[in-house]
Amino acid sequence: MTDFSAVKSRQQGMWATGDFAMIGWHTVFPGELLCEAVDLRAGQRVLDLATGSGNTALAAARRNCEAVGIDYVPALIERARERARAERLPAQFEVGDCEEIPFPDSSFDVVLSVYGSMFAPRPEQAANEMLRVCRPGGQVGMTNWTPAGFWGQTFQLQARYNPPPAGLRPPTEWGTEERLHQLFGDRLGPLQVTQRSASFRFRSNEHWMDVFSSFFGPIMTTLASLDVPRRVAYRRELDGILSRFNRATDGSLVVCADYLEVVGTKQ
Repeated sequence: MTDFSAVKSRQQGMWATGDFAMIGWHTVFPGELLCEAVDLRAGQRVLDLATGSGNTALAAARRNCEAVGIDYVPALIERARERARAERLPAQFEVGDCEEIPFPDSSFDVVLSVYGSMFAPRPEQAANEMLRVCRPGGQVGMTNWTPAGFWGQTFQLQARYNPPPAGLRPPTEWGTEERLHQLFGDRLGPLQVTQRSASFRFRSNEHWMDVFSSFFGPIMTTLASLDVPRRVAYRRELDGILSRFNRATDGSLVVCADYLEVVGTKQ
């Protein structure tokens, strides 16, 4: 039987490693697009799950919504609060878990998750919680990495070199319509699913490697778990994935990472 408390503790440690805020700015544009996809209206109460350093909650606040962001990494919540103060935005940020959202039923008009809830070790629980705190007739919006895209392939590689605990399903299953229907069924109205791609722009493969091995917890913890020969092999395979998804032709790196943008109405 999977010890989910231990899994959650391991995950929190992983995401707290490095400085995800240095990576998270790549999700700014997908979060802005998602706010438009759900057609936010001023005055709506909006929850951003696994907010990280606050990108999507701040995007909702700029649209004059009552924005709240939660994340289970306290350091990221502090960074999000710092950003809200700097931008003079009235967004609220609290430490919280997307599997146990610390708000009552039907608290929000819109619930958003930008590459967040998909990493919950208990996906059914995370899906149930998204719906629980959304009011009937409210909107749920998500962006989820796809299995065949850049991040799907990168996480598969990571799982080979640093296997996750037994019993966990791949997070990129959330990037398939089949899995979304399994998780939400008819509780979420006809899904509007759009395939999009997020771009990661760096000077070179090595530049990407340097940044992500310095700031991105999943890659940092994987590298730390390997002996020297396996670390070399892992970096070589990761370099191959970067090259395969690079669309730049000028010697720089522009990685296109496919994701599903998903919008539905709570029934």
